[in-house]
Amino acid sequence: MDLHIKQKVALVFGAGSGLGQAIAIALAAEGARVVLAGRTAEKLQSTAEKIKHLGGESLVLPWDLAKASVIDQNFSLIESTWGSVDILINNTGGPPATLAQGQDPALWLEKFQEMVLSVIMITDRALPAMKKKQWGRIITSTSSGAVSPLTNLGISNTLRASLHAWSKTLANEVAASGITANIVVPGRIATDRIKSLDQGLAERHNKTVEEVALDSLKNIPIGRIGEPKEFAAVVTFLAGQPASYVTGSVIRVDGGLISTI
Repeated sequence: MDLHIKQKVALVFGAGSGLGQAIAIALAAEGARVVLAGRTAEKLQSTAEKIKHLGGESLVLPWDLAKASVIDQNFSLIESTWGSVDILINNTGGPPATLAQGQDPALWLEKFQEMVLSVIMITDRALPAMKKKQWGRIITSTSSGAVSPLTNLGISNTLRASLHAWSKTLANEVAASGITANIVVPGRIATDRIKSLDQGLAERHNKTVEEVALDSLKNIPIGRIGEPKEFAAVVTFLAGQPASYVTGSVIRVDGGLISTI
């Protein structure tokens, strides 16, 4: 299937590792020119090398989502290099594992800035050019906790869920301009984030990480953990022209893990 995204400019956050890296590589394999955004230049460069090996194009752009002041200058750099952003992949890091109660308001504000407000501001910066072209894709990766809240992930559950409401509202607002906005929810995918959460759970319950990982498989109907490339394949399809009638949706890539309808 030709996704018709050759030479489209894709901005991918968290592109240095995990889901973001897999998405960036998948988009590049389809011919998109990919801007690799994230905090660690060395990790981004590693992704760039993988894309180069595939014969793709990428641009390394260190970007700290906690700094709203850099949004306009970074977009200006992208625009002066390749033109405006056609495909925006909002993919932020997760907060520390916490209860919903008793957290420092400063922590809530810090993570709201990084995980929610930054996504909204970056999307607002990308939208005018998308509207002018009458084409655009806004894809936001969240967490299964936004659909079925996870124990001890109070801040993550809350902030990720707010992005679902934002994306749905936005999708309705921009649909007539040829722009789609969708949420993609990962279940248990083999990333460093999952390893870190498993480590914390193992410590709290006096288990080994291996035991925690095996216990989790009991709740996944497919019976295995997902691969980043499987998640990236869904995101890449949504970024393409054939998915132009899919908007305002929440799409799960979870092996059947999430129990709610």
